[in-house]
Amino acid sequence: MVLFEWERSVKRTDIIIKALNGVLTWVQVAETLQLSSRQVRRIRKRFENAGPAGLLDKRILRHSWNKVPERTIQKVLQLYREEYFDYNVKHFHEKLQSEHNVKQSYPWTLYTLQHAGLVSKNQKRDPHRKKRERRPLEGMMLHLDGSTHNWIGNAGPKWDLLATVDDATNEVYDAFFTAQEDTRSVLKIVHQTVEKKGVFCSLYTDRGTHFVYTPKAGEKHDSTIRTQCQRALDQLGIQLILAYSPQARGRGERLWRTFQGRIPQEFRRQNITTMEAANKYLSEVFIPEYNLRFKKSPKEEGSVFLSPPAGVDLNLVFSIRHDRMVNPDNTISYKRKTFQLPPSSLRYSFARCKVQVHEHLDGRYTVTYGAHKICTFNAEAEVVTETHVKRKAA
Repeated sequence: MVLFEWERSVKRTDIIIKALNGVLTWVQVAETLQLSSRQVRRIRKRFENAGPAGLLDKRILRHSWNKVPERTIQKVLQLYREEYFDYNVKHFHEKLQSEHNVKQSYPWTLYTLQHAGLVSKNQKRDPHRKKRERRPLEGMMLHLDGSTHNWIGNAGPKWDLLATVDDATNEVYDAFFTAQEDTRSVLKIVHQTVEKKGVFCSLYTDRGTHFVYTPKAGEKHDSTIRTQCQRALDQLGIQLILAYSPQARGRGERLWRTFQGRIPQEFRRQNITTMEAANKYLSEVFIPEYNLRFKKSPKEEGSVFLSPPAGVDLNLVFSIRHDRMVNPDNTISYKRKTFQLPPSSLRYSFARCKVQVHEHLDGRYTVTYGAHKICTFNAEAEVVTETHVKRKAA
């Protein structure tokens, strides 16, 4: 700014000298400098009294009363270099305000880091897209997605982070780390969300193989083959909405950018290296703080969350179900295990009957016959509970 002002002063000096020597008229000076005749008389007087220095704008040479002290600038730069070097600017700015009593604005923080060469200027511009309006009520549509990332640093293993987010409010209802996103983890997070909030209207996801069956990559999915997730959602009347590109899941992608720009840094500061500790910190600290900062108010008051239908056992809904034919000795073979069915009042024998084996997420198994539960087994195929037990005559 000072250099520009000196250049402008040199230009004005040359023009005024030409006018004093009779080369230009003062009307021509006013037209050249695009100033009024009154202003030209003023700068002529300032030039005659102080020379070229009198043509400078004295405001740029004056100390600004609201200039940030140099010690504050050095404090911010030192904090970023030594402690917050892997934080994004927004996250770093929040830490400055909450933990270090630096109340400067976000644009000031960004400019300071860029000017010091600690943060690069982003020259890439995304293509123009039309914004999709959020759903007006809570529970109308939930986003479910997973992100694979080095959550505990490059030296640690990559984990998958799953999260359910309400489209209307941007509130994260549930999230946890798992070794790999699969049918079990998806059923688990939807189960937890339904237990916590209720049954919602629709679920927006990608086209992962645990959601839909796609015979060939990139082609349309086969709607005649139902996955375990589709079967569970159908039982509760939840519509499955599929996204066909990363751009279609823009809000989910922004969520992961925020998480990836904050969680690994917090784990480093908290010395978190295990999945158990990571999930505890996520549920008790990070998610509540995230919702407090990023949750939005819905356009309309109210909620469309509903209680699960009467008589529906969510543990059976969110289980892995397979049909089996009962052997003549009333046993069932499933995953190299043999389940012995006890006597029941439903039938004299279940031999040659088609039953359903429900593999629960906690390792138990329940066998059902139509709408009736026969019994529940533990992980070692031992009977835990029996229903419709056949009583012996007295």
